[in-house]
Amino acid sequence: MYPITFQFEQGDAVLIDATKGDSLLEVARNANVAIDAPCSGNAACGKCKVKLVAGNLDSQKTSHISDEEYAAGWRLACASKVMGAAVIMVPDIASAYKSRMKVADLSSPEEIKIFEDAKADLAAVGLTIKNSLQVVEVTMNPPSLDDTLPDNERFSRALKQTINRKLVKLPYTVIRELPDVLRKSSFQVKCLVRMTNNDCFVYDVWPATQNVRIGGLVIDIGTTTVSAMIIHMLTGEILAKASAGNGQIRYGADVINRIIETTRPGGEKRLQDAVIEETINPMIEQMCKTAGLHQNHIYRMCVAGNTTMNHLFMGINADPIRMEPYIPAFFKTNSLYASDIHININPDAHIILAPNIGSYVGGDITAGTLVSMIWNKPEFSLFIDLGTNGELVFGNADFLMSCACSAGPAFEGGDISCGMRATDGAIEACTIDKETMEPTFEVVGDEGIKPIGLCGSGIIDVIAELYRCGIISPKGKFVRDGERVRRDQYGVGRYVLAFAKEAGSIKDVEINETDIDNFIRAKGAIFSAIRTMLSSLDFDISMIEDVYVAGGIGSGINMENAVAIGMFPDIPLERFHYIGNSSLSGAYAMLISTEAERKTYEIARNMTYMELSAVPSYMDEFVACCFLPHTDATLFPSVQQK
Repeated sequence: MYPITFQFEQGDAVLIDATKGDSLLEVARNANVAIDAPCSGNAACGKCKVKLVAGNLDSQKTSHISDEEYAAGWRLACASKVMGAAVIMVPDIASAYKSRMKVADLSSPEEIKIFEDAKADLAAVGLTIKNSLQVVEVTMNPPSLDDTLPDNERFSRALKQTINRKLVKLPYTVIRELPDVLRKSSFQVKCLVRMTNNDCFVYDVWPATQNVRIGGLVIDIGTTTVSAMIIHMLTGEILAKASAGNGQIRYGADVINRIIETTRPGGEKRLQDAVIEETINPMIEQMCKTAGLHQNHIYRMCVAGNTTMNHLFMGINADPIRMEPYIPAFFKTNSLYASDIHININPDAHIILAPNIGSYVGGDITAGTLVSMIWNKPEFSLFIDLGTNGELVFGNADFLMSCACSAGPAFEGGDISCGMRATDGAIEACTIDKETMEPTFEVVGDEGIKPIGLCGSGIIDVIAELYRCGIISPKGKFVRDGERVRRDQYGVGRYVLAFAKEAGSIKDVEINETDIDNFIRAKGAIFSAIRTMLSSLDFDISMIEDVYVAGGIGSGINMENAVAIGMFPDIPLERFHYIGNSSLSGAYAMLISTEAERKTYEIARNMTYMELSAVPSYMDEFVACCFLPHTDATLFPSVQQK
């Protein structure tokens, strides 16, 4: 065994033993060291770049590292094997993807407005904001030598009389606590029950004099980011809200690489533990501390995620999803409880999953469609959820059609040499002076933080500005030269946003022609999916009356720039609406309202799913979109006018 030390730029270090021949990336994963690997270790993305400070590695030379960098000690972790003791420096850019947990400030009206609006919209269309949980007070006569009923029967009989139900179900967790609670309370208790027409399930029992807040948990499991809230189930009040990077991301930026990882020995358990033990359970613990709520007092949970995330969350084989005919294990299930998958809340808490409707359109989209309200509008509307993948829903009150496009991880910074998630140090907005080619940008994080890369919204701005200023051609090639535009020995250009001396990393923050080409393909996937779906209905772009944009990247998108590069349709900008994390707000609606939950199932049943890979014209549409803004300029008249 050889000691491997991982050092971070901020001064921390992690020591782990490894054997000769071990992959350095796997060693880092075993040590829970965050090293970005969107391609999951295929040496295709070049993001797992680390520096050998001391010792030896058996490292394969790749095109992602120049001769000068290699001589300075830079290596790809996935292409390096342990040869002996070594000290490895992990730069900030390699670990920037691992978003630290953030607990929201609920005193900010903006944090809760979107959820209040969702609740108001549902109430306006007649969906009652009420769920099946109730607190019931029960009084019993104490036992005596003349009345020797056991505690469970005594309690059940009194509860039946109180709620007028024939059947009461008591789980083990309640029976275990019942003797102590009854005697502590002089046989006057409150209990939390789930009521149906025929029976009632008891979640908890406590003394009648004690007040217990009835907690509910809402989770949006994104491929990159997990967002969560704890709410009061009886009032809908948001008690705590948080987000964190999905721990699965070190196994690949996209769902395909993660599914492949599950096919390896122990893979399903690793992926499930990464999202539950490393991500969700710590978030629950932190939110409960913030809310002053005991974790055992969370009695119901709603999860919205794409089809693959749902399978990995439940520890179910997801491999059939990636192979034709792309069949998931389930679309809808109501059979999951917290104790089944070790979620640290009340063990009997029922887990509601927003229903999937296809192999690549999941519960995050059905939940989002619910709160977008396009299912209740006469006008034709387009709902777009932008994240690691791109999912679309088009329709109105009469019909809904959905599809998912293989946009790849570019919107989250993957496939981009300086790309990163929207964490501290990411350039999120940019303008460029047409004459001097000098950039002005905004960076995520505290004032004065230096840039280390580009996130999705920043990439859109940079490419739109480079095109507007005539620095790149419609094909994404550099056609102007200057201090900011550099070329390698082969003439391939790149634009420098921040030189190393002004950046927060060890090299220039720049975007090159390969990055631009990758992003053109990603934006092309979105627009070609829109066109293909509309064409299948014999519709065209002009028939879109409103566009609702959701997802983490959506909040920072400059809609005008997104149109300018051909990602979104060229319609009046006032028709674009950002609706926030609709997956989370949709799951919130499903949790607090049984009628909203049923409506989501109805939406899923009635939605037509289009598998784009089976549509012959899709590839032709995609190729036509791989241009700025499009090979057919008439589709973007406002861009041509400018």
